Amino acid sequence: MPPSPALVVTLDRRSARPLGTQLADQVRARITSASLAAGTRLPSSRALAADLGVARSVTEQAYAQLVAEGWLEGRHGSGTFVSAAPPLASTPPTRRTAPAEPGLLRLSTGTPWIDPRHAALWRRAWREVSTARPPAGYDDPRGLPALRAALAERLAHVRGVVCDPDEVLLTAGTTDGLRHALGALPAGPVAVEDPGYRAAAVTVAATGRGVRDVPALEVPDLAGTVAAYVTPAHQHPLGRTMPAAHRVALLASARRAGAVVIEDDYDSELRYDVAPVPALAGLDRERVVYLGTASKSVAPSMRLGWLVAPAGIRERIAHQRAITHDSPPWPVQRALLALLRDGYVDKVVRSARRVYADRAGRVVDALAPYGELTGPVAGMYATFVMPREQALAAHEAGRAAGYDVPLLADQCRTHVRHGLVVGFGGSLDDGQLDHALAVLARALRG
Repeated sequence: MPPSPALVVTLDRRSARPLGTQLADQVRARITSASLAAGTRLPSSRALAADLGVARSVTEQAYAQLVAEGWLEGRHGSGTFVSAAPPLASTPPTRRTAPAEPGLLRLSTGTPWIDPRHAALWRRAWREVSTARPPAGYDDPRGLPALRAALAERLAHVRGVVCDPDEVLLTAGTTDGLRHALGALPAGPVAVEDPGYRAAAVTVAATGRGVRDVPALEVPDLAGTVAAYVTPAHQHPLGRTMPAAHRVALLASARRAGAVVIEDDYDSELRYDVAPVPALAGLDRERVVYLGTASKSVAPSMRLGWLVAPAGIRERIAHQRAITHDSPPWPVQRALLALLRDGYVDKVVRSARRVYADRAGRVVDALAPYGELTGPVAGMYATFVMPREQALAAHEAGRAAGYDVPLLADQCRTHVRHGLVVGFGGSLDDGQLDHALAVLARALRG
């Protein structure tokens, strides 16, 4: 029996997919198809569980996942509703600080923690590369076929991006994938979220295109642009998830402008509060260029990523690469194939989630009294908004103690905010993290 006329759900108890995942998928699909409008009140988790004949934990899990993704919102004392989340505000610009000095230990937002217990699998993969026969000439410009097949399977399983292996192109990391995608587009400016990933804005500018700064997580008017670069699953550096209504509106804006959305899905597997948020590309494969990377799960130094794009863009990239031989090194691709096949990537991701969850709790406990946490902590950093003077005082105290703590303002171009972006990945150990947090907290108290 359906739970209500507004929420028709069918759960398949014979399916290998968990019931909570099935429920979340169906509710999400109802929202994206406009069958459930913004503001619609959903049944309580208890009532829905009773109607479906499942444990309440099933409906609570589904609702928690959809709230984390931004599709639903809980209103205290009122219930659960289809979301219409407001955009973030922006603040006036200010001066930037100097780059990090050599010798400072950087609380990096992008260096992963890798569990040393899995080192044997890492060594085994490279031994296998050393005995494998490399291609006789230049290899497939799209990348190693077996690796593309493995990535297509993984993207469907963990990111909701259903694609054929022929639709996957290997890249030398995210910025390389962005460069290739831009090279396949017509002339015109690119909208880039601000604050945002600085390397993306630099890459766009290096192709000779104009950079149009748009406030992060707002829905930009893309008229006159050829693309918009976004990090919707975990906005860098604010850490928020793009609300569901904004995702739908962004795709609609891109369709009206004849533009594409370039989705940088840089650390999506590293959620530890809920399941990873589905990729934007799962909503519109014809309008979204999807960029993935091994940098946050395996090692930044591998310089390996992947790209899934609409057919026309993908074919133009492959044609150009066939001429220039501009593709990632075969040994690195072959190693990643072995690391995926032998379970190394899954193991290090699971280990990292546990470590990050523990470190995130310590970071929040130490710094939340002095700044506003910008979003649910996921991945390997937490961002706190605070007055400029406080942020600068903590930043300088950290430098004096040997730590470089990134300033939020340094990630901004036009829409400047103030605060700290505190990374807790693999560039420091637990003792160093606790010492750095104590230094920052003392400065902020002062």
